[in-house]
Amino acid sequence: MLDTLMLSRIQFALNISFHILFPTITIALCWALLFFKLCANATGDDTWNRIYRFWVKIFALTFALGVVSGITMSFQFGTNWPGYMAKVGNVAGPLLGYEVLTAFFLEATFLGVMLFGGNRVSNKVHTFATLMVAVGTTLSAFWILALNSWMHTPTGHVLRDGIVYPESWLAIIFNPSFPYRFAHMMLASCLTCAFLIAGVSAYRLLRGDNKPGPKYTLKFGLTVALILAPTQALVGDFHGLNTLEHQPAKIAAMEGIWHTEHAAPLLLFALPDAEQQKNHYFLGIPKLASIILTHDPEGEVQGLNEFPDAHPPVAPVFFAFRIMVGLGLLMILISVLGRWTLHRRGQLPKWQLRVLLGMTFSGWMATLAGWYVTEIGRQPFLVTGILRTREAVTDQPAEFVWISLLAYATVYLVLLTAYIHTVFLMARKASVLEGYSDAQPTKREHSVEQKSSAKSKTFNDPSREVQP
Repeated sequence: MLDTLMLSRIQFALNISFHILFPTITIALCWALLFFKLCANATGDDTWNRIYRFWVKIFALTFALGVVSGITMSFQFGTNWPGYMAKVGNVAGPLLGYEVLTAFFLEATFLGVMLFGGNRVSNKVHTFATLMVAVGTTLSAFWILALNSWMHTPTGHVLRDGIVYPESWLAIIFNPSFPYRFAHMMLASCLTCAFLIAGVSAYRLLRGDNKPGPKYTLKFGLTVALILAPTQALVGDFHGLNTLEHQPAKIAAMEGIWHTEHAAPLLLFALPDAEQQKNHYFLGIPKLASIILTHDPEGEVQGLNEFPDAHPPVAPVFFAFRIMVGLGLLMILISVLGRWTLHRRGQLPKWQLRVLLGMTFSGWMATLAGWYVTEIGRQPFLVTGILRTREAVTDQPAEFVWISLLAYATVYLVLLTAYIHTVFLMARKASVLEGYSDAQPTKREHSVEQKSSAKSKTFNDPSREVQP
């Protein structure tokens, strides 16, 4: 079954899975950096400046990997999916170009000032540069999600000789699913960032780092998660209703509904069987799916039998949806419990810090699960109702795709491992600098501390310091 089509799909899935990890952090982290900067300006507390200098380095590392992986991903439009641009390039090309002309240039203009201008420009200019980079990252998400949403719910176009031409750019950009998809992704980014900040802060506290920085950021991360995790659940519900209206086959796969039925149960668990078109070992709550989707206990929910040649594979959509929802509920529980404990006791016990450490990259897992639901759920179409996936794939031999797939997988595994290692290495180094910590540094860490102190004296550049 691993022909050119399947291998090209796997390769693009690998590329988008790796790439999306980093914008998911940077979109929200830049706004968090702006918040840290504004707190420093408003309070005069230098702790916020040290927090900014620590997290801006993680932002720079993440941003670099996001840019590089985004470039390699875009190559595949020509190498693996030439039929995509041939059919819908009149829409996709300009939207990708708008991202470059607005978001990328804005980020490129102010990123250097933000990263290296801490003591070279005025504080107002530096704050403004941080704001502009934050706006740029959000604009980038805006244009990419506008294109992605149009692929799910295409509007504002006409077909001439089998080629798509834009008719109304407003209708193309603000297509029916775009507002829900954009809000859902922005909240996912904020939650990913919140748990990353809380997890790294918990890691530093577990190491005995008693500086005020990790305490401030732990409270910040938990507060953001407490507010936005329930909000994400609400937005997700609205997004689901929008999907039911425009992509009912995706909803049927998400819920594991093979045949149209009234009073459909909400399946908590099941083993979907595509051959027999039924579920095995299922556990469900009677009528709840109909209540959620139609607001009527006896409401009718369309099954996959209504879309015999145009429905997605059920099992990956079904399980990915439950992973996403399960992680979302866990985020709500942990943020509520953590913030309540922090309010009552002023600090978290070690077991809660360990839980937060384990949740450091939980936003990545939830985001990937959500994207798999969205993108696999669109199959067998690349552009719903316009372009099927098999019509856009390259005619190159499968062996060629195998070679590039293995190369991508190897490089991405190395880069991801190095990224995670570097994030925690930076946290360990920050835990032993400045002498604020009660933790006893190891010989290696003591050496790191001495080298860092020497560099600070030599360069006297706050943007180089990592010591909140």
